[in-house]
Amino acid sequence: MPIYHTLGSIPQKRHTVFRKPDGELYAEELVSTEGFSSLYSLVYHCHPPTIVKSLGEPYSVEPKIAREKHLRHTSLIGFNIKPEDDYLKSRKPVLVNSDLHISLAAPKKSMTDYFYKNSQADEVVFIHQGSGTLKTGFGKIKFEYGDYLVIPRGTIYQMEFNDESNRLFIVESFSPIRSPKRYRNEYGQLMEHSPYCERDIKRPEDLETIDQFGDFKVLIKKQGLIYPYTYGTHPFDFVGWDGFHYPWAFSIHNFEPITGRLHQPPPVHQTFEGHNFVICSFVPRKYDYHPLSIPAPYNHSNVDSDEVLYYVDGDFMSRKSVVKGQITLHPGGIPHGPHPGTVEKSIGKEKTEELAVMIDPFRPLMLTEDAIAIEDESYHKSWQINVE
Repeated sequence: MPIYHTLGSIPQKRHTVFRKPDGELYAEELVSTEGFSSLYSLVYHCHPPTIVKSLGEPYSVEPKIAREKHLRHTSLIGFNIKPEDDYLKSRKPVLVNSDLHISLAAPKKSMTDYFYKNSQADEVVFIHQGSGTLKTGFGKIKFEYGDYLVIPRGTIYQMEFNDESNRLFIVESFSPIRSPKRYRNEYGQLMEHSPYCERDIKRPEDLETIDQFGDFKVLIKKQGLIYPYTYGTHPFDFVGWDGFHYPWAFSIHNFEPITGRLHQPPPVHQTFEGHNFVICSFVPRKYDYHPLSIPAPYNHSNVDSDEVLYYVDGDFMSRKSVVKGQITLHPGGIPHGPHPGTVEKSIGKEKTEELAVMIDPFRPLMLTEDAIAIEDESYHKSWQINVE
């Protein structure tokens, strides 16, 4: 979220002398995006961030594509992803294209032996189950059920979980993640008609400067490979920083739904945007209030985009037999709509308690081997009715 923020100690002017109590200089680092043309922060380290003691052999974490081209409504039972101790090993990419990767994860243990950096993708980590603390050099962010953690590319971090029951829905975006442009004025401030505002944003706090020498394992992801680095100083040695580039969080429970007399289209639920895709939040809300309104969504022909829905909680008036953690993929090129009987059933309903995350990508998604392993192969038949 492009809001100016600062923590710790910084000099009055940038790129000027800034000394430690013993007279040595702090190491200034510019963390910039899109060259020098977009969001950035200035970070002040106890030691230069370039002290690398060793490099290990890179290894692949590239998604294994099982179904590159397809035209079938698909459902994945997300909670069938088995929990694993390690955070990175638990991340299973299920739907991917050249703009984003969608993964499921069920990590049991906190990251204690290493740090992680995604060097080419912003990450949106939706917390479906669990709680804990995101730790970075920028500070700490406590997270809980319903939080979106937005971690910009290049951020070294650790996830600390409060217990072993964790379920995560993760989007890796190869373009910056931002709030929808139509909700911001020319100065970047969220406007009155936006479904959330700056007060809803959780920013880093409790900056802890860790001034240590040693062997610190940092796993860096780039182009489908993990590069094992060993740094000679602790990655969280920030003494201070300021700018617009830093991790932040937003709770889906703070999204204020936009409603109307008649059924509102999915763009009113938009929460974030990236290049060639959007992320939306479906939250509890009042239904349409026209006396003849039909609350259930109408049939929709996806012409230019796929549609992904990740079911979090509550009841869905347009679907039958929905379970928590389920993912539905409705590919572009064929229509989808409410299940038989749900349209009539929705008439007269006053509200919904549904909670879900939706992603509309404008390039087709491919299914991975991990997706095929949790697929409900009969889902595409769920609209069938008895026709004599």
